[in-house]
Amino acid sequence: MTGDPRRQLRVVVLLKTAQGGLWVLPQVEEFRRRGHEVVVVLPPGGGRLADELAARGFDVRCSPFDFRFRPSPSRIRDLLRLRRLLRALRPDVVQYHLYASALAARIATLGTGTRRVHMVAGPLFLESGLIRLAERRLHRLDHLVVCGTADTSRRYGELGCPPARRAVATYGVDTSRFAPPADLRRHAEIRAKVRSELGIAQDAFVVVMVAYVYPPRRLVHRGSGIKGHDVLLDAWREFAARHPRAHLLLIGAGWGARGEAHRRDLVDRFRLTEDTTVTWLTGVSDVRDHYLTADVSVSPSLSEGHGAALEAGAMAVPCIVSDAGGLPEAVDDRTGWVVPRGDAAALCAALASAYEEEPTGRLRGRGRRSRDRMLARFDNRDSAATVADLIESVVDR
Repeated sequence: MTGDPRRQLRVVVLLKTAQGGLWVLPQVEEFRRRGHEVVVVLPPGGGRLADELAARGFDVRCSPFDFRFRPSPSRIRDLLRLRRLLRALRPDVVQYHLYASALAARIATLGTGTRRVHMVAGPLFLESGLIRLAERRLHRLDHLVVCGTADTSRRYGELGCPPARRAVATYGVDTSRFAPPADLRRHAEIRAKVRSELGIAQDAFVVVMVAYVYPPRRLVHRGSGIKGHDVLLDAWREFAARHPRAHLLLIGAGWGARGEAHRRDLVDRFRLTEDTTVTWLTGVSDVRDHYLTADVSVSPSLSEGHGAALEAGAMAVPCIVSDAGGLPEAVDDRTGWVVPRGDAAALCAALASAYEEEPTGRLRGRGRRSRDRMLARFDNRDSAATVADLIESVVDR
């Protein structure tokens, strides 16, 4: 289906965050482009996502429920208020992202006849045995589970969800915004400028990791942040000792107070204030120029959808990724390397392979092929069109 303008749908999008989740923007833009009416329900208090939606003219409503499920009378009251809000909006379909949003939407729309579509950004919640046990039954409340990776679709298949109800549609990457300059001289100028500003040698082999620092979770991967910063820093000790021309560029602050506390713990544990081979930036709003200054990108996550590998690939930067979640879908053996998650020795070996390829030009060839892969498989406009097709088909059924 391609979006019949004579059939206008009312789509309510529900998220538990008003700060993150900018990846929904291409989808809601596509809904609107097809003539559908879109309402986005977010927690109160504002944030980057709420501000961007308002600036684009979308109808944004405050959720009376804060998406926390600690038992209390006030939680039940607020869920009932969310139910009244959703009924008043009279949606044809409710689309929800992130697991707390899914739980709230399922409860708040029971018995209303509203179509429910769960869009799954990442697989982390499915790595909890308790949640997997619950999802064996709860996924039946979704009319469709749209899986952001093939890995997530496989996981839902293991929970008994039939293939027709676990479609795959990536969140994708904006390949027009994340794109290397066509002019190679301009690329070289940006690369030299950023390195000069950061005090990185012009002939250094630069490894970049772009990711927020999340605190260790209680239910999965205890003791380690899910993005694998500690794995990379452990590998870096050995790699940098053998390759003194190398430099590691980390970009990303801690997510919330606990995340920032974990980041500071990593700085102390690995004595990064004394390590001249590592630069850690926490206030970068636009990472594109920093990708251009790098020779290779690393995503050593313990749990992930596609992560920063899509941005790096779109910028023509080859990637080393772990085998977690959907990361292996973002690269192949012509564009990068896949290593076992949590394996610092394997990560060190992949870094050494990339280092050896850099002087020969083979590494830049991987980068060009990475860009081609993103254009062919992960452009977020194509992904948004796929999601809109699926939403329309659910309502038609």
